Amino acid sequence: MNEMEILRRVDHTMIKPAASWEDIKRACDEAMSCNCATVVVPNVYVRKVKLYTQGMIKIDTLAGFPYGYNTTESKCYEAAMAIKDGADEIDMVASVCNIKNERYDYVLNELKAMREVCQDKVLKVIIETCLLTDDEKIKLCELVSESGCDYIKTSTGFVGQGATPRDVKLLVDHVSGKTKVKASGGIDSFEQAGNYLKLGADRIGASRLVAAYKKKIAAVSD
Repeated sequence: MNEMEILRRVDHTMIKPAASWEDIKRACDEAMSCNCATVVVPNVYVRKVKLYTQGMIKIDTLAGFPYGYNTTESKCYEAAMAIKDGADEIDMVASVCNIKNERYDYVLNELKAMREVCQDKVLKVIIETCLLTDDEKIKLCELVSESGCDYIKTSTGFVGQGATPRDVKLLVDHVSGKTKVKASGGIDSFEQAGNYLKLGADRIGASRLVAAYKKKIAAVSD
């Protein structure tokens, strides 16, 4: 798999707390020029990004980010408003605290509520693998698959360790139905990204791969 093929699976991310509109525009331009899967931006920028990109790139944004301990109602409201503003995909953070409390019904009902709000939009569920036991990761694979969400995602990139080969393989082995795996958090090389795709991940979340590609192209041009 070459670099351009990998980039087509990348959600190119610009979600720094201090991201300016110039930062967001640059991320959009990069995502469009590299044919990335999506550009990921904070909710507050979704409407402006929709106008700026004119349908040339899919827009991804967040709900319950970064810790997931928001109420179900607030996550659903975030998602609904983002979709109204033009978001094509939503990355929500699962209720890790309720997994720890073994409140599986709560978690499943939240996922189903989000699935209903998102309707035909792509919905990804971030589970923050670094905070979970293997049994908890497997349980979340079951819940995410049962809810009909499109992806289970390793990490926010804001808490501890991000994606690891072991976790990606574990998730790939335990999802079912249409649910796929997104590897995210700490991915800064095409070798890493390609390895996760070979392990069975379908999407990569990254903020540094486009810059690495452009640096390589510039070096070749020189």
